[in-house]
Amino acid sequence: MVNKMGDGLLGLQLSDFDYELPPELIAQDPAPRRDESRLMVLFRQDGRMEHRLFKDIVEYLSPPDVLVINETRVIPARLMGRRAQGGAEVEVLLLRPLEERRWEALVRPGRRLKPGVRLIFGDGLAEGLIEDVTAAGGRIISFSSALPFAEVLARLGRMPLPPYIKKYPDDPERYQTVYARQEGSAAAPTAGLHFTRELLDRIEARGVQLVRVLLHVGLGTFRPVRVEDITRHHMHAEYYEVTEEAARTINAARARGGRVVAVGTTTTRCLETVAGEDGQVRAGAGWTDIFIYPGYRFKAVDALVTNFHLPRSTLLMMVSAFAGREKILHAYRTAVEMRYRFFSFGDAMLII
Repeated sequence: MVNKMGDGLLGLQLSDFDYELPPELIAQDPAPRRDESRLMVLFRQDGRMEHRLFKDIVEYLSPPDVLVINETRVIPARLMGRRAQGGAEVEVLLLRPLEERRWEALVRPGRRLKPGVRLIFGDGLAEGLIEDVTAAGGRIISFSSALPFAEVLARLGRMPLPPYIKKYPDDPERYQTVYARQEGSAAAPTAGLHFTRELLDRIEARGVQLVRVLLHVGLGTFRPVRVEDITRHHMHAEYYEVTEEAARTINAARARGGRVVAVGTTTTRCLETVAGEDGQVRAGAGWTDIFIYPGYRFKAVDALVTNFHLPRSTLLMMVSAFAGREKILHAYRTAVEMRYRFFSFGDAMLII
């Protein structure tokens, strides 16, 4: 785990990142049109808020700003199967490939799925063997099939929606960003769900450059924090890529006085991983377990587009680090009062 702090830890505990959320504000469906979700604009300097529609975000961007997006695409990572012995139902959520047919995964029911247990999917279309248990409580599973594994997923896999969404969307593409390109995520980078191609065109026509990076969203982003002392929480590593072109474009924009506007906490984690203490972004690829919480000094990101996050989550800790915990919790209380929609299919926040 990499905890990158500023001078002095503030002594914050898990309970310091709690808030009350009425269950009916948890969005179960996306907005009818992506860019007509609501947008809260939070100004970091004084905590002032403005309330707009997401398509109005273009008014807050201007050259030489760059808008940095995560081009990962969610794979149909949820597989339903059964135990070869006894036939009991099992659920497998693929997290990341170790090889083409060997994956780290979460399983249910976990107690009964021990190393050596064989699984069957799609009436024998594919089989799995549980090889090992990971330190985080997941499983290493090797799969076998006459078909390429990508085809197995296309036939049998389903979109891995968060557990608080009770209804599978009529159009699974609504759980993908319009700019998703590279398959590999177990969950969507949901801040990007609000963008339409037309809105991106308007932003670029304004002279704001669009920069693509990659971070495949895995367990690290959503794993619950189970320790009261947040510094003892360990992030699960996620794969990232930043190209030479992306790094060059970002650094050139900053040199001209532009802001780096990150779309989502995953983009932020990617950029902060590759940024030096001088704020320069370096090209690179690898695995990051960076954990950002109050006290962290941001090196690359100047503004952040994000959704409203779960209580006690690492995502709420990150935005608290960016804007200040008190300002964020006040903004969240305001969002509850104004009936904003929360979490993956909910409304958005722009922190500037």
